[in-house]
Amino acid sequence: MTQSLAGRRRIFGWTAAGLAAAAAVTAAPLLIQAAAPGKTNWQELSDISQTYGTPLSIIALLGVAVGLAHQSRQTAIVYEEAQRVSHRELVIMAINDPELIVCGDPFTIEVTAVEAKQIAHVNLFVHNWSADYRLKRFNDAALRMRLQAHFRGEMARKHWENGGADWRQFAEALGEARMLRFVSLVDATYAEAVSMGPPRLANAFFTPAGQPHRQ
Repeated sequence: MTQSLAGRRRIFGWTAAGLAAAAAVTAAPLLIQAAAPGKTNWQELSDISQTYGTPLSIIALLGVAVGLAHQSRQTAIVYEEAQRVSHRELVIMAINDPELIVCGDPFTIEVTAVEAKQIAHVNLFVHNWSADYRLKRFNDAALRMRLQAHFRGEMARKHWENGGADWRQFAEALGEARMLRFVSLVDATYAEAVSMGPPRLANAFFTPAGQPHRQ
């Protein structure tokens, strides 16, 4: 979040500088005319103005272009957030009403009704991480750290066992490099977790009162 704010400040700074430069170029003839003596070589001043005015105009245009690019990115982020909220609401509806789960994609592995709800809930986590990664709120190291902890659990592994191939196909169809990279990192971390042994079972997440948990 701090990096994002710093980036916005730099962009706004460049945009403001560009607009200020454009204003200076626009006002320069009036200022020169007001300050110049009566016997002024206007042709010479015109040549000087053109010499310095063109680079300043380019800087001003660059500042405006950067500002527009930033605005476009912010619009994309707002749209992404709206889509995420909509998706979350649909999943929560299905979790609260198990009869609605069958309205989604069929499971590729055998699951109970309870496991279907749990996997749907896990899917919300993965969708959030994919959005954060694509918006560069997560780097590779942070994502891997999050996934390593995630795949210690049984339902996390069942979720990717069930839907990992679909995530891959969607990313390839989308053709977005950052999304493909996300899926590859999840695949690699999942395979690494499986190679290290069985997960913690869902019914072993908690222990009876008064008994210490054993990994």
